[in-house]
Amino acid sequence: MSRLHWQCRRGSLELDLILKEYLHQHYVNADAAEKHWFSEQLKRDDLELMAVMQARLG
Repeated sequence: MSRLHWQCRRGSLELDLILKEYLHQHYVNADAAEKHWFSEQLKRDDLELMAVMQARLG
């Protein structure tokens, strides 16, 4: 979990907040497939990741 928390640190405060909210509100209760999806999304660049997360949480 601490590794994921570190990976959620990004160049923009807005993206940091979105990712950390997801991590603490959704990831903790997610199934294995959802956890894998989130880990894979963290490999994206910031702009792409922002769009994905806004669509997912929107």
